Amino acid sequence: MSVTSRIPPIQCLLTFEALARLRSVTQAAEELCVTPSAVSHRVKQLEQIIGTKLFGRVDFSLTTEGIEYLAHVREGLVSLQRFPSANAPSGRRKLRLAVTPTFARSVLMPRLKHFLDAYPEIDITLQVSIPLLDVVAEDADLTVRFGTGRYSDVEHVCLAKDEVTPLASPAWLRENGPFTSVEDLQNQPLLRSPLEPWRTWFAAHELDWPEPTEGSSFNDIGLMCDAAAQGLGIGLIRTKLGAPWLESGQLVRLFERSVPSPHAHYLCWRTGTMERWECATFADWLKSALA
Repeated sequence: MSVTSRIPPIQCLLTFEALARLRSVTQAAEELCVTPSAVSHRVKQLEQIIGTKLFGRVDFSLTTEGIEYLAHVREGLVSLQRFPSANAPSGRRKLRLAVTPTFARSVLMPRLKHFLDAYPEIDITLQVSIPLLDVVAEDADLTVRFGTGRYSDVEHVCLAKDEVTPLASPAWLRENGPFTSVEDLQNQPLLRSPLEPWRTWFAAHELDWPEPTEGSSFNDIGLMCDAAAQGLGIGLIRTKLGAPWLESGQLVRLFERSVPSPHAHYLCWRTGTMERWECATFADWLKSALA
């Protein structure tokens, strides 16, 4: 069998990319100037050629295989747009990200090299946004927000939920422990943050304790992890964000149990942003990397 016989028709690939981006047969048909039935036929033909399902049945969400294949298709379509010319532009794409500090440090940075290796034509500018203080880079293409997910000003998708548990430095725990029950936290130095209130932990253990009003407070989870690692007290810290400190041994658990955080990280963007290949590619990659 020749190599070309295994390459799907270009109209099938263009239709797949449009439907994956728009999630609407009608809109994809309008963009491609074909009928809705043609869109459905082309997608079905593509799935038959590659031998796998690309879309879910109801909302046109991508399957795991669909997410992976979409990245290859978009990369291939971009390559086809490059024409040989002595004066041709470099073809580099610019992507501006605004990310919360500890998410960038603990979650994004350990994975970012994999993305840049896969898409070397994309240059990323990484900026810091601060939750709850509305410090956001206005010109960012994609923003990672931390909160409840009720964002009426932007389109968004949940990236990662997490669990919280009390953490402290090994030295502090040796000096002040052991902690055999949650009640042992009473009168201990509890590090505070508006990003992760202690009432989440108290309520999960059926304690009617009030939110602490005394002690050191931090508006960044990474700073609170550093403070706990320095022996300043106990931090209620998300396990995914606290992973670097836990893995290095700078912080340890007081209890085996973790409880769900009421907040999560969301990827947000303005309407129309995902029409740019580099934005859609990064969003698909990040969702897949954190799945």
